[in-house]
Amino acid sequence: MTRSLKSTRQVGSGQISLGVGRKELRAGFLYLLLIVIALISLVPLWWMVSTSLKTKPEVYIFPPLLWPKVAQWHNYLDAWYYPNMKFTRWTLNTLFITVTVLAGVLTTSSLCAYGFARIRFPGRNFWFILTLSSVMLPPQVTLIPLYILFYRIGWLDTFLPLTVPAWFGGGAINIFLIRQFFLGIPIELEDAARIDGANRLQIWWYIFLPLSLPALTTVAIFTFQRTWDDFYGPLIYLSSADNYTLALGMNLFRGNYTEETHYMMAIAFLMTIPMILLFFFAQRYYIRGVVLSGMKG
Repeated sequence: MTRSLKSTRQVGSGQISLGVGRKELRAGFLYLLLIVIALISLVPLWWMVSTSLKTKPEVYIFPPLLWPKVAQWHNYLDAWYYPNMKFTRWTLNTLFITVTVLAGVLTTSSLCAYGFARIRFPGRNFWFILTLSSVMLPPQVTLIPLYILFYRIGWLDTFLPLTVPAWFGGGAINIFLIRQFFLGIPIELEDAARIDGANRLQIWWYIFLPLSLPALTTVAIFTFQRTWDDFYGPLIYLSSADNYTLALGMNLFRGNYTEETHYMMAIAFLMTIPMILLFFFAQRYYIRGVVLSGMKG
C-alpha cells in the first residue's frame, strides 16, 4: 500500500514536471516566433535608416550594404536644407494642422460620447447606430460634394478644409471608443457631482475626461498618426507650395530628385520620428485604452 502511494506520488510529480516543461517549451517557442516577426517588421525601418546614412554610390551597390562603411550623418542636414525645398515650413504646416485636428477630435468626440453614454434623449440608440453606420461610407463618396462646397466658400488652398471638419463630431470610431469607456465609469460619481451642483459640462470636464485618459490617449495616437501622415487630403485641397505638408513636400522631392534616394530616406526617417516617440511614451495607455474600451458593454 505504501509502495503504491509512493509510486503514485512519483508518477504525479513526473506528470507535473513534464507539464511544466511543455509549458516552458511552448512559451519559449512563442517568444522565438514573436522575436522573428518583430525583426521582420523592423527590416523596412532598418533599411530606411541605413540608406539615409549611405553615400549616393553606396545606395545602388548590389548586393546592398546592410550598413554604410562610413555613416554620413550630414545627409540629414543636407536633405533638410536641399535647394528649392521648404521642409521647415512644411513641418510647421503639418504641426499646425495636426495639433488643430487633435484638439478638435478630442474635444468634440468626447462630448458626443458623453451624450450617447449618459444623457437620455429620444432616439438615442438610433442616432448612435446611425453615427456608427457612417463608418461604412467611403471617403470617395463625399469627396466631390465637399470639394464643391469648399470651393464655393473660398476655402481651397487653405488649412480650413483639413482642420474645421474635425470640430464637428470627431469621427464615429473615436466616439464609439470613448463612449465604451464612459459606460464603465460608476454612475455614483456623476450623481455625487450633480448633488454638489455641477452641470453636465463640468461633470464632463472634471470627472469623465480625467478618468478616461487611456481612451483619450488611444484616440489621440490614432488621430495624430492619421493626420501627420495624411497625403490624400492635402493633395486635394492644397495647391501652393508654401501651404504643403510634409507628405506633399516629400512627394515633390521624390518627383524632382528621384536619384537622391539617401536624402529622401533621411527626410522619411525624420518624418517618422514623432510617431515612434509618441507610441514609445504612450503605448501603456494605448494598449490599456483599447482593452478597456472593448470590454465595456
